[in-house]
This record gives sequence, C-alpha cells and structure tokens, in this order.
Amino acid sequence: MAESKHRTRAKTRSKTVSDSLPAYKTIALARNGRLLTITLNRPEMRNAVNLAMHEELPEAFTFAATDEHSDVVVLTGAGNAFSAGGDLEHIANNAANPELFDNEARLAKRIVFAILDLDKPLVCRLNGHAVGLGATLALLCDVTFAVESARIGDPHVALGLVAGDGGAVIWPQLIGLARTKEYLLTGELLGARRAAEIGLINHCLPPEELDGAVQAFCERLLQGSRNAIRLTKVLLNLELKRIATAVMDAGIAYESVTVRSADHREGVRALQEKRKPVFRRPAPLPSKKSKPKR
Repeated sequence: MAESKHRTRAKTRSKTVSDSLPAYKTIALARNGRLLTITLNRPEMRNAVNLAMHEELPEAFTFAATDEHSDVVVLTGAGNAFSAGGDLEHIANNAANPELFDNEARLAKRIVFAILDLDKPLVCRLNGHAVGLGATLALLCDVTFAVESARIGDPHVALGLVAGDGGAVIWPQLIGLARTKEYLLTGELLGARRAAEIGLINHCLPPEELDGAVQAFCERLLQGSRNAIRLTKVLLNLELKRIATAVMDAGIAYESVTVRSADHREGVRALQEKRKPVFRRPAPLPSKKSKPKR
C-alpha cells in the first residue's frame, strides 16, 4: 500500500513538472530528466522566423534560465531544417511597412541577450540549414553539433540589409574578423564540414550519429558540477556580452536604415521571383575633358 502511494506521488510530481512548461505558437518545449529541449516549431515553413517567433524566442530562453527543473538546454528545429531565417511573407510586409521592423529590431536585441544571459549550457542540435537569424541562434549556443548536410550562413546583404541582428557579434568571435568579413560581406553559405574545419561550429556528423552525439555530450554535462559549469559559462560570456552591448544598437540602427532602402525592396522582389537581385549603382561621374595645351 505504501509503495503504491509512493508511485502515485512520483507520477503526480512528474506530471506537475511536465505541465509547468509554457506553451507557445512557434516553439515547443520538452523535458527529459534535467534536460530541456527548445524546438523551433514551424516545420511547414522550415522554421522561418515570423513576428510570433521573434516575440516568443526571448520568452523561451528566459524561461529556460529560470526553470528549476533543468540543468542543460538543447536548441533544435522541427522537421528537416533548423531555421531558414526570416519568413519571406513577413520580410516583404516589413519592406512595405518599414516602421514595423523597428519593433522587431528591438526584439532581436532581446533574443541575443536572453541567450547570453542563460547560465545553463546551451547545446545546438543543428538538424538542417541555418540561415540569417537562424544561423545567429545556432552560433550563439555554447556547443554546436551539425548534421553534415546542413548549410550555415548569414545572407542579409543578399536582401540589401545589414546583418545587424547578432551575426556581427558572434561570427568574429568564432572565426576571426577576416573570415567573418568574407562571409558576411558576400552572404555565402558554408557547408557544415567547412564550418567545422574553420571553427564556426564544433562538430559535423552523419545524420545517424547526430542524436547520439548530442545526447552523450548532454549527459556528460549533466553528470558534471552544476555550479562550476554554470559559473564557467558566465565567465566566458562576459566578453561576448560586452561585445554585444557595444555592437547591437549600432547594428540594429544600420539594419533599420537599410530596411527602408530601394536595394532591400529589390532584394525581396528578387527572392519572391527566384532570381538574382539587381541592385542600384550610382551614376558614373562625367568624364573630365582634358584641357587643350597652350
């Protein structure tokens, strides 16, 4: 009888802990023991970031930071993509109504700092392509495990935009300024293998090995000293937070300028029409006629 009551109380506690997870429209949370998983959950749109996800991301990371039932957090995407970046319909609406972008720019700053303020280890399970803000989310994680077919990049410039939502913060810290300029000034996407070779991510794995590697690493963290691990992460993130504080406001301001530009509108049209953008060029200066010699 006592054993039966104990089992009942244990089931009740487990259900209560599970029920304590908040529900979101675009993000799913799940807990397995002391491991909390945050899943970008718009698989039909390749987990592209719309307004709702912009609003829910900082809330989800803030919850993870205060969740007393977890010690390690995994970030991943539903379906075959991690995140395709900005939702095209949403981007087009902002291009037509740029004042709407200003609020989202502030949300981008909240997202970056909510991640950097999370003192628990944050492990990225990069199950597919990570583009734009999706790449920033992945790279801000502490350790990234990517499936070998994934491609990673921040092609803001291909849309006539400044990469102001966090890419300029994290890319130089991972691969240095010279390589960052190469990739952010061109918007080139990298394959996961190349990304691992240059230190942009930690591990590139065949699909059948991804889950096992993530699980094994998380178990290793869960078996370690919780306070030592957390405080070490806090220490390491001090410099990242200093850089983010210095860079984010300027990045948001520059991106807000470019979202109002003709180049951005052309970039959006080109993406909708599935063609290369044709950006405006300044008119050439009139040639100076040489003066006749006297």
